[in-house]
Amino acid sequence: MRILGDLLTPACWSVRTRVTLAATLIVAALLVAGVTLFYQVLRGTIYRGLHDRGTLVATGLATLVRQTDVRGTIRVDDPGFPLLQVQDGRGHVLAASEPLHGHRPVEVPVPRAAGRPEFHTRGWRGPTEVYFVSERVDTRFGERVVYAGAPITTFTRYRGVFIGLLAVTVLVATSAVGWIVSLSVRRALRPVRVMRTELAEITGGADRRVTVPGPNDEVSDLAESVNVTLDRLEDVLTRQRAFVADVSHELRSPLTGLCAELETALAHPEGEDWPEVARAALADADRLQAIVSDLLILARLGAGVQVPRSRVDLGELARAEVSRRARRVPVEVAAEEGVVVHATEAHLVRLLTNLLANAERHTESRIWVSVAADGPDAVLEVRDDGAGIAPEDRERIFWRFHRLAEGRERDRGGTGLGLTISRDIARAHGGSLVAADSERGARFVLRIPREEP
Repeated sequence: MRILGDLLTPACWSVRTRVTLAATLIVAALLVAGVTLFYQVLRGTIYRGLHDRGTLVATGLATLVRQTDVRGTIRVDDPGFPLLQVQDGRGHVLAASEPLHGHRPVEVPVPRAAGRPEFHTRGWRGPTEVYFVSERVDTRFGERVVYAGAPITTFTRYRGVFIGLLAVTVLVATSAVGWIVSLSVRRALRPVRVMRTELAEITGGADRRVTVPGPNDEVSDLAESVNVTLDRLEDVLTRQRAFVADVSHELRSPLTGLCAELETALAHPEGEDWPEVARAALADADRLQAIVSDLLILARLGAGVQVPRSRVDLGELARAEVSRRARRVPVEVAAEEGVVVHATEAHLVRLLTNLLANAERHTESRIWVSVAADGPDAVLEVRDDGAGIAPEDRERIFWRFHRLAEGRERDRGGTGLGLTISRDIARAHGGSLVAADSERGARFVLRIPREEP
C-alpha cells in the first residue's frame, strides 16, 4: 500500500507525466467551460426567439379578446405558435385553436397581474415541451386569460444527442491534446535523456562532454552549463592529481633521507655519532612537519572553512610583525594610519611572515614594507633589492611546491608552499596577491577590501 501511495504522489511522477497531466486538465476544464457556455448561448438564443414571437402572438390574441367575446375555434396566424386557448376567470375554456380543440384547460399558472405576459415551459404529450406565453385580460365581458404555446419539438428531441456529442467532443479533444503534449514533451526532453546517458558514462574523470542540441533554447543552455561544470571539474581533478603527485614527491624526499640515515646508523652502530644522527633526523622531521602544516593550511583554505574575523589595523600589524624579531637586513615600514580591514589576524600575520621571509631570502641590503589605502582597497607592498623575478616566472612562483633555482640554493629546507598559502589567504579575504613590476628586486602587492572606520 505504501508503494502504491508513493506511485500516486505527483512528486514521484516524471516531468513528462506531470506536464501532460497538467496541460490535459487545463484543456479539459477550458473545453468543458466552452461547451457549457456554447450550450447556454444556444439555448438562450432559442428561448429568446420564442419569447419575442410568443409575446407578439399573446398580445395580438389579447387585443382580439378585448374587442370581441371570442368563442369556439381561434384562427392561427403564426405557425410557430399553433397552440392558442382562451379561458374565463374560473378556468373554463371559451375558445381554442384547432390543435387544442376539445382539450382540457392548459395547466399553466394564471398571470398575477393583468396586461403583463408571463412565460412558462411545460411538458406536453410525452417528452415534448411547450413554451407558453400567458396574459390576463380585463374585458367588458369579464376576466379572460389567453394562452399561446409553441412546441419545442426539435430542440427537445435532439437535446440529449446534442449534449452527448458535446461530451464526446470534449473527451476526444482532451485525449488528442494529452497525446500531442506527451509527444511534444518527450521530444523536448530527448536531449536531456541524451545528456543523462552521457553523464552516466563519465566514471573515471571529467574528460568527456555532453552533446549540445541544435536549437538555441533552455536545453542547449543547460548543456552548455553542464559542459562548463565539467570543465571546472576536470581542472579541479587535474590540479588535485598534480597536488597529490607533488605531495608524494615532497614527502618522499625527507622520508627517504631519514630512513637512509637511520638504516646506515643501525648497520654500524658502534662507529656512528648518535647525537649527529639525531640532529639530522630531527631536521628531516622538522621539514616533514613544515610540509604537513602548510598542507593543512591549504586544505582549510581550499575547503572554505569559516574562521572568525575582526577589525584589523593593517599598518599596526605590519609594524608589529616587522619589530617582532631581528632580521639579517634592515626593514623599513611606511604605513598610513587608519587602514582597517575585516580579516582573520592570524592569517594576515602568516601572509606577511611569508612575504618577509621570501624577501629576506633574496634581498641584498634592505626590505621595504608599505601600507596605504587605495579607494575601497587596502594595499600592502613588500619590496626588496635582490635579483628580482623574471616576468615569465611571476605566476609560477605561486604554484604549489614550485621553487626557482635561486630559492633552492638560498633555502634548501623550504617547502615551496609559502607564496601559495599567501595567495590563498588573500583570495579567502576577497583580495589578490601578485608579483608586480619593480625597478629593482621583487615587489609583492596585496589588495584586500578596506573597512570604513
